[in-house]
Amino acid sequence: MYCSGCGQAVAPGQGFCQQCGRPVAPPVPPVPGMMYQIQTYASKVKTLGIFWFVYAGLNLILGFVGMAFLHAFWGHNHWGNWDQSPWNGPWGSPFGPWFGPAIFHLVWVAILVRVGLALAAGWGLMERTQWGRFVALVAAFLNILHFPFGTALAIFTLVLLLGYRNNALYNELIRTPY
Repeated sequence: MYCSGCGQAVAPGQGFCQQCGRPVAPPVPPVPGMMYQIQTYASKVKTLGIFWFVYAGLNLILGFVGMAFLHAFWGHNHWGNWDQSPWNGPWGSPFGPWFGPAIFHLVWVAILVRVGLALAAGWGLMERTQWGRFVALVAAFLNILHFPFGTALAIFTLVLLLGYRNNALYNELIRTPY
């Protein structure tokens, strides 16, 4: 230990510097229970990662069911016969025959992007990566309006990953071995 004023070596337990008389600050004790806090935080992050995996699976299943229902309702089980849809009226689609399949493809892409983002968030959190935290926060902001499950998961993610304390705990979690 050294004096902060003159740089002279100071013996442990000495209250003042022998050379300049400056009071010596006591050594900072380690944070009590820091490993306990990190272990508790690690279990919460692992649970959050599992929730993101479950949310991805739920989105995929509901996406398949919703798209099958939409296709049966809107397309009358004729994939290529969109002009016969009840939404088009007796004169055909105002946007052309390409509009129905384009909407279906757009919805499929949106579902797959949401599922992929949720899987990436879950994987990144389970592996304790810095990019996993970022992806989880982006996924939380994008899913906050998907009531009820997306909203609940987004709020849990934001509460667990945002803030100075949680940032410090997550960074420490990255450095600690499993």
